[in-house]
Amino acid sequence: MTNAEVKKNVVTSAASGYVRLLVRMGLGLVTFRLLYQGLTPEQFGFWSLLWAIFGYGILLDFGFGYAAQKRVAELMVRQDWQSLSRVLSTIFFFYLIGAAIAVGLGLILSGPLISVFQVSSDHREEFRQILMLFLVGIGLAFPLGIFPEVLQGQQRIALANNLNILSTVANFAGVAVVVGFNLGFTTLVVVSLLCIIIPYGWAAHRCFDRMPGVVIRPSLFSRRTMLETGKFSLFAYANTLSNVLRNKADQPIISTLLGVTAIAPYQTGSKVGEMFGQLTRQIADVLSPTAAHLHARGDREALREMLVNGMRFSVLAATPLYIVSAAYMDGVIRLLTGVQEPSTGMIWAGELLLFWYYSLVLTHWVYKRMFMMAGQERRMMLQGVIEAAVNVVLSITLTLWMKSYLGVAWGSVIPTVVFGWVVIWGWAAKEIGVGRWELFRRVVLRTWIGAVPMIATAATFRLQPWWPSGSRTILVLLEAGVVLAVGAAGLWQLGLTPKERRSLAEKLTTRFSRRVGVAKRGQPA
Repeated sequence: MTNAEVKKNVVTSAASGYVRLLVRMGLGLVTFRLLYQGLTPEQFGFWSLLWAIFGYGILLDFGFGYAAQKRVAELMVRQDWQSLSRVLSTIFFFYLIGAAIAVGLGLILSGPLISVFQVSSDHREEFRQILMLFLVGIGLAFPLGIFPEVLQGQQRIALANNLNILSTVANFAGVAVVVGFNLGFTTLVVVSLLCIIIPYGWAAHRCFDRMPGVVIRPSLFSRRTMLETGKFSLFAYANTLSNVLRNKADQPIISTLLGVTAIAPYQTGSKVGEMFGQLTRQIADVLSPTAAHLHARGDREALREMLVNGMRFSVLAATPLYIVSAAYMDGVIRLLTGVQEPSTGMIWAGELLLFWYYSLVLTHWVYKRMFMMAGQERRMMLQGVIEAAVNVVLSITLTLWMKSYLGVAWGSVIPTVVFGWVVIWGWAAKEIGVGRWELFRRVVLRTWIGAVPMIATAATFRLQPWWPSGSRTILVLLEAGVVLAVGAAGLWQLGLTPKERRSLAEKLTTRFSRRVGVAKRGQPA
């Protein structure tokens, strides 16, 4: 794969990632409403619990998903199908054995688990059978989950995203049919499981298109390969655990120190940051296998160029969304949650956590995701663990001192900013071979200059005396639309270089011309 093909693949993958995210968010909200209205409170609670168990299944991955991406990208460069067969066979059957053990324990303990979940006596046996069915389904899906990771390692992220989109659409359609025709809770669980298992199986089928010499057999399972691959996997797993600790410790800290009722206003504000984070990490996600591919080729220059461009365009994409969200935090909270009058605490929590996620975009995500795959996993892991520990300690300390859930928000922001600009920014500058200020000028400064008209427009709307800015949903949408339009014009003219504008204009013109040509050819003579 040439450098031009790598760059094109990154753009296509990022675009498909945004489509996947928008589809999941949109259909997810509708699906949530359907289930909330179509299930009894006990069924809905049990359903949510089942998928929470599935979500925590990432902790059983042990980092081998990242390892699969990395090893596929590296070994495909050399077309070492024998080694790749051993690696994938080892990971697949390790997952299969782990799934069998976990499912077996779950089936044996299904009765006590139902008691722990405090299911009513009327539904105890029904829910126990559903739990057993769910565990078996997840057990089948778990080893197959390696194949979407293989697709990413093959630089076919767009295909993996498209399969995810089809899975989401199929799940939505299945839920709508089951709820609409009242086909039963068990049917609902079966349909949702099939919408995971079938796309994973199709991913497995498509993987081997690009790996003609690869086979997966029990005889190829290798303890030596397990140990060799496990060295990277442990670092990746420790990094994943540190991210979970950094991102998910807030609610346990708040509930323990302030009581569970304090979670509600905090969660209301933090939802804005979470949505922003989902929308802005797509570029970083697609660069991981690309970094492994370039690292395996030994192309340090292309890796540096990809790092700079990845950081720059991540900042370029995230900055206008950050500005408009920060300017209209009260309106965004109302839109997302339905709260009519957000409290000062909600707005502050939203602003702090929005800034926290924006700081991750600026300093963390692209560099860490790329160099986790490019031979620096030990350093990335150590930094992540130390930052997560500081985050937790500082969150507890500030919450006790401030006697407010805002202590947790500050406890997240401070270490991310300090580690990001003091440590990670210096690492990135050194890898690229420039000074800190030069990297800032190339990656951040031009974008913020281009955003000045947007900031001025938002400030004008919020401060003008003629109407209550952002007080109603329609005003938020209209004003934010104008601000984003001004932002797009400013970033186009000031945020992009003349060369970048010409290149983007040429690509858009070429794509439009192709579509017009296809449409004309399809018309009858």
